[in-house]
Amino acid sequence: MTAVLTATGIGLSIGKTTLLDHIDLTLKSGEMVAIVGPNGAGKSTLLRTLSSDLRASRGTVALMGRDIHAWSPAELALRRAMLSQHVTVSFPFTVEEVVCMGRGSAALASVQTIVESAIDEVGLRDLRHRELPTLSGGEQQRAHFARILVQLACGEAAHGPGLLMLDEPTSSLDLRHQIALVEISRRRARQGTAVIAVLHDLNLAVRFADRIVVMRKGAVIADGTPVETITPDIIRRVFDIEVAVAKTEDGAPYLLPQGMQQIHS
Repeated sequence: MTAVLTATGIGLSIGKTTLLDHIDLTLKSGEMVAIVGPNGAGKSTLLRTLSSDLRASRGTVALMGRDIHAWSPAELALRRAMLSQHVTVSFPFTVEEVVCMGRGSAALASVQTIVESAIDEVGLRDLRHRELPTLSGGEQQRAHFARILVQLACGEAAHGPGLLMLDEPTSSLDLRHQIALVEISRRRARQGTAVIAVLHDLNLAVRFADRIVVMRKGAVIADGTPVETITPDIIRRVFDIEVAVAKTEDGAPYLLPQGMQQIHS
Protein backbone atom coordinates (compact mmCIF):
# COMPACT_ATOMS: atom_id res chain seq x y z
CA MET A 1 0.00 0.00 0.00
CA THR A 2 1.18 3.53 -0.81
CA ALA A 3 1.87 6.01 1.98
CA VAL A 4 -0.69 8.82 1.75
CA LEU A 5 0.26 10.75 4.89
CA THR A 6 3.54 10.72 6.80
CA ALA A 7 4.23 12.56 10.04
CA THR A 8 7.85 12.62 11.18
CA GLY A 9 8.83 13.77 14.66
CA ILE A 10 5.98 16.26 14.90
CA GLY A 11 5.54 18.29 18.05
CA LEU A 12 3.34 21.24 18.92
CA SER A 13 3.87 23.66 21.78
CA ILE A 14 2.01 26.80 22.80
CA GLY A 15 4.06 28.79 25.26
CA LYS A 16 5.44 26.33 27.78
CA THR A 17 2.66 23.82 27.16
CA THR A 18 3.44 20.81 24.99
CA LEU A 19 0.35 19.61 23.12
CA LEU A 20 2.05 17.03 20.89
CA ASP A 21 5.36 15.35 21.66
CA HIS A 22 7.50 13.79 18.91
CA ILE A 23 4.89 11.80 17.00
CA ASP A 24 5.71 9.58 14.04
CA LEU A 25 2.79 8.25 12.03
CA THR A 26 2.27 6.82 8.54
CA LEU A 27 -1.14 6.30 6.95
CA LYS A 28 -1.40 4.14 3.84
CA SER A 29 -3.89 3.92 1.01
CA GLY A 30 -6.83 1.69 1.91
CA GLU A 31 -6.02 1.74 5.64
CA MET A 32 -8.42 2.64 8.45
CA VAL A 33 -6.83 4.12 11.58
CA ALA A 34 -8.52 5.17 14.82
CA ILE A 35 -7.00 7.61 17.32
CA VAL A 36 -8.13 6.98 20.89
CA GLY A 37 -7.24 8.28 24.34
CA PRO A 38 -8.62 10.16 27.34
CA ASN A 39 -9.82 13.76 27.30
CA GLY A 40 -6.94 16.15 26.73
CA ALA A 41 -4.69 13.48 25.21
CA GLY A 42 -4.15 15.54 22.05
CA LYS A 43 -6.27 13.46 19.66
CA SER A 44 -8.07 16.32 17.91
CA THR A 45 -4.92 18.44 18.01
CA LEU A 46 -3.05 15.67 16.23
CA LEU A 47 -5.76 15.32 13.58
CA ARG A 48 -5.84 19.08 13.01
CA THR A 49 -2.05 19.09 12.65
CA LEU A 50 -2.17 16.20 10.18
CA SER A 51 -4.84 18.04 8.18
CA SER A 52 -2.74 21.28 8.03
CA ASP A 53 -5.30 23.19 10.11
CA LEU A 54 -2.52 23.59 12.67
CA ARG A 55 1.20 23.93 11.92
CA ALA A 56 3.57 21.76 13.92
CA SER A 57 6.25 23.49 15.97
CA ARG A 58 8.67 20.69 15.14
CA GLY A 59 8.86 17.92 12.55
CA THR A 60 7.11 17.56 9.22
CA VAL A 61 3.81 16.34 7.79
CA ALA A 62 3.79 15.15 4.18
CA LEU A 63 0.68 14.47 2.13
CA MET A 64 1.33 12.28 -0.91
CA GLY A 65 5.07 12.88 -0.55
CA ARG A 66 4.84 16.68 -0.41
CA ASP A 67 4.98 18.95 2.63
CA ILE A 68 1.36 19.51 3.55
CA HIS A 69 1.80 23.27 3.85
CA ALA A 70 3.16 23.44 0.30
CA TRP A 71 -0.30 22.56 -1.05
CA SER A 72 -2.68 25.46 -1.66
CA PRO A 73 -6.07 25.29 0.12
CA ALA A 74 -7.76 24.41 -3.18
CA GLU A 75 -5.24 21.64 -3.87
CA LEU A 76 -5.64 20.27 -0.35
CA ALA A 77 -9.42 20.22 -0.64
CA LEU A 78 -9.12 17.88 -3.63
CA ARG A 79 -6.82 15.47 -1.78
CA ARG A 80 -8.07 15.32 1.78
CA ALA A 81 -11.53 15.85 3.25
CA MET A 82 -12.01 16.53 6.96
CA LEU A 83 -15.13 16.43 9.09
CA SER A 84 -14.46 18.67 12.08
CA GLN A 85 -15.65 17.92 15.59
CA HIS A 86 -18.03 20.88 15.71
CA VAL A 87 -19.73 22.30 12.61
CA THR A 88 -22.42 24.94 13.14
CA VAL A 89 -24.70 26.21 10.38
CA SER A 90 -27.12 28.94 11.46
CA PHE A 91 -28.35 29.96 8.03
CA PRO A 92 -31.44 28.17 6.68
CA PHE A 93 -29.62 26.02 4.12
CA THR A 94 -31.39 22.80 3.25
CA VAL A 95 -29.71 19.43 3.65
CA GLU A 96 -29.27 19.20 -0.12
CA GLU A 97 -27.69 22.66 -0.28
CA VAL A 98 -25.22 21.78 2.50
CA VAL A 99 -24.26 18.50 0.83
CA CYS A 100 -23.76 20.32 -2.49
CA MET A 101 -21.19 22.59 -0.82
CA GLY A 102 -18.81 19.66 -0.87
CA ARG A 103 -18.43 19.95 -4.64
CA GLY A 104 -16.25 23.09 -4.35
CA SER A 105 -15.94 24.82 -7.70
CA ALA A 106 -17.31 21.92 -9.74
CA ALA A 107 -20.48 22.60 -11.70
CA LEU A 108 -23.53 21.20 -9.92
CA ALA A 109 -24.74 19.39 -13.03
CA SER A 110 -21.47 17.45 -13.23
CA VAL A 111 -21.73 16.13 -9.64
CA GLN A 112 -25.47 15.77 -9.16
CA THR A 113 -25.19 11.97 -9.19
CA ILE A 114 -22.49 12.12 -6.50
CA VAL A 115 -24.66 14.40 -4.36
CA GLU A 116 -27.67 12.12 -4.72
CA SER A 117 -25.59 9.08 -3.83
CA ALA A 118 -24.15 10.72 -0.70
CA ILE A 119 -27.58 11.81 0.54
CA ASP A 120 -28.89 8.28 0.07
CA GLU A 121 -25.83 6.70 1.69
CA VAL A 122 -26.30 8.63 4.95
CA GLY A 123 -30.07 8.03 4.91
CA LEU A 124 -31.29 11.60 4.49
CA ARG A 125 -33.35 11.40 1.29
CA ASP A 126 -36.61 12.09 3.14
CA LEU A 127 -35.03 15.14 4.81
CA ARG A 128 -33.17 16.57 1.83
CA HIS A 129 -35.40 19.67 1.62
CA ARG A 130 -35.44 20.36 5.37
CA GLU A 131 -33.46 23.34 6.64
CA LEU A 132 -30.43 22.17 8.57
CA PRO A 133 -31.09 24.12 11.82
CA THR A 134 -34.45 22.34 12.17
CA LEU A 135 -32.81 18.90 12.35
CA SER A 136 -31.50 16.96 15.32
CA GLY A 137 -27.78 17.01 16.09
CA GLY A 138 -27.33 13.54 14.65
CA GLU A 139 -29.17 14.41 11.44
CA GLN A 140 -27.03 17.52 11.03
CA GLN A 141 -23.90 15.43 11.57
CA ARG A 142 -24.98 13.02 8.85
CA ALA A 143 -25.60 15.92 6.45
CA HIS A 144 -22.07 17.22 7.05
CA PHE A 145 -20.69 13.71 6.59
CA ALA A 146 -22.47 13.54 3.22
CA ARG A 147 -20.93 16.91 2.31
CA ILE A 148 -17.48 15.52 3.09
CA LEU A 149 -18.19 12.41 1.02
CA VAL A 150 -19.02 14.63 -1.95
CA GLN A 151 -15.79 16.57 -1.47
CA LEU A 152 -13.82 13.33 -1.27
CA ALA A 153 -15.48 11.91 -4.39
CA CYS A 154 -14.83 15.05 -6.43
CA GLY A 155 -11.17 15.05 -5.45
CA GLU A 156 -10.69 11.35 -6.08
CA ALA A 157 -12.30 11.63 -9.52
CA ALA A 158 -9.53 14.05 -10.46
CA HIS A 159 -6.53 12.76 -8.51
CA GLY A 160 -7.18 9.18 -7.37
CA PRO A 161 -7.63 7.85 -3.83
CA GLY A 162 -7.35 10.51 -1.16
CA LEU A 163 -7.58 10.96 2.59
CA LEU A 164 -10.74 11.01 4.74
CA MET A 165 -10.29 12.57 8.20
CA LEU A 166 -13.01 12.38 10.86
CA ASP A 167 -12.91 14.10 14.27
CA GLU A 168 -15.32 12.36 16.66
CA PRO A 169 -17.78 11.70 13.80
CA THR A 170 -20.11 9.54 15.90
CA SER A 171 -20.53 11.88 18.88
CA SER A 172 -24.12 12.81 17.93
CA LEU A 173 -25.14 9.56 16.26
CA ASP A 174 -27.34 6.76 17.56
CA LEU A 175 -26.06 3.18 17.44
CA ARG A 176 -27.53 2.41 14.04
CA HIS A 177 -25.93 5.40 12.39
CA GLN A 178 -22.61 4.86 14.17
CA ILE A 179 -22.43 1.45 12.53
CA ALA A 180 -23.54 2.93 9.21
CA LEU A 181 -20.71 5.50 9.35
CA VAL A 182 -18.20 2.72 10.00
CA GLU A 183 -19.51 0.74 7.03
CA ILE A 184 -19.46 3.79 4.74
CA SER A 185 -15.87 4.51 5.77
CA ARG A 186 -14.91 0.89 5.20
CA ARG A 187 -16.35 1.01 1.66
CA ARG A 188 -14.18 4.04 0.93
CA ALA A 189 -11.11 2.24 2.27
CA ARG A 190 -11.79 -0.74 0.00
CA GLN A 191 -11.65 1.72 -2.90
CA GLY A 192 -8.21 2.91 -1.77
CA THR A 193 -9.07 5.90 0.43
CA ALA A 194 -6.96 6.30 3.57
CA VAL A 195 -9.26 6.88 6.55
CA ILE A 196 -8.32 8.24 9.97
CA ALA A 197 -10.75 9.08 12.78
CA VAL A 198 -10.72 10.28 16.38
CA LEU A 199 -13.04 8.03 18.38
CA HIS A 200 -13.97 7.81 22.07
CA ASP A 201 -15.72 4.45 22.07
CA LEU A 202 -13.03 1.76 22.20
CA ASN A 203 -15.41 -0.97 21.06
CA LEU A 204 -16.36 1.12 18.06
CA ALA A 205 -12.68 1.81 17.36
CA VAL A 206 -12.03 -1.94 17.24
CA ARG A 207 -14.86 -2.37 14.75
CA PHE A 208 -13.69 0.63 12.72
CA ALA A 209 -9.93 0.30 12.51
CA ASP A 210 -7.16 -1.81 11.03
CA ARG A 211 -4.83 0.09 13.37
CA ILE A 212 -5.41 1.96 16.60
CA VAL A 213 -3.19 4.82 17.77
CA VAL A 214 -3.44 5.26 21.55
CA MET A 215 -2.53 8.68 22.96
CA ARG A 216 -1.91 10.12 26.41
CA LYS A 217 -0.63 13.60 27.30
CA GLY A 218 0.26 14.48 23.72
CA ALA A 219 2.28 11.35 23.03
CA VAL A 220 1.60 8.07 21.25
CA ILE A 221 1.59 5.26 23.81
CA ALA A 222 0.77 2.43 21.39
CA ASP A 223 0.23 1.99 17.66
CA GLY A 224 -0.87 -1.36 16.28
CA THR A 225 -3.73 -3.71 15.56
CA PRO A 226 -6.76 -3.75 17.88
CA VAL A 227 -5.43 -6.94 19.50
CA GLU A 228 -2.07 -5.26 20.16
CA THR A 229 -3.47 -2.00 21.52
CA ILE A 230 -6.72 -2.81 23.34
CA THR A 231 -5.19 -4.69 26.25
CA PRO A 232 -5.78 -4.46 30.02
CA ASP A 233 -2.25 -3.10 30.55
CA ILE A 234 -2.51 -0.32 27.95
CA ILE A 235 -6.00 0.66 29.08
CA ARG A 236 -4.79 0.78 32.70
CA ARG A 237 -1.83 3.01 31.79
CA VAL A 238 -3.74 5.33 29.50
CA PHE A 239 -7.23 5.59 31.01
CA ASP A 240 -6.50 4.81 34.69
CA ILE A 241 -9.11 2.08 34.83
CA GLU A 242 -9.08 -1.65 35.45
CA VAL A 243 -11.04 -3.63 32.88
CA ALA A 244 -11.19 -7.15 31.53
CA VAL A 245 -10.77 -7.43 27.78
CA ALA A 246 -12.77 -10.27 26.24
CA LYS A 247 -12.48 -11.67 22.72
CA THR A 248 -15.07 -12.43 20.09
CA GLU A 249 -15.03 -15.77 18.26
CA ASP A 250 -12.84 -14.26 15.55
CA GLY A 251 -10.40 -12.87 18.13
CA ALA A 252 -11.43 -9.20 18.17
CA PRO A 253 -11.12 -7.60 21.63
CA TYR A 254 -14.06 -5.92 23.36
CA LEU A 255 -14.72 -4.24 26.69
CA LEU A 256 -17.68 -4.61 29.02
CA PRO A 257 -18.26 -1.22 30.73
CA GLN A 258 -20.03 -2.90 33.65
CA GLY A 259 -16.70 -4.39 34.72
CA MET A 260 -14.65 -1.19 34.61
CA GLN A 261 -13.18 0.18 37.82
CA GLN A 262 -11.46 3.48 38.29
CA ILE A 263 -7.93 3.39 39.67
CA HIS A 264 -7.55 5.68 42.68
CA SER A 265 -4.10 7.06 43.26
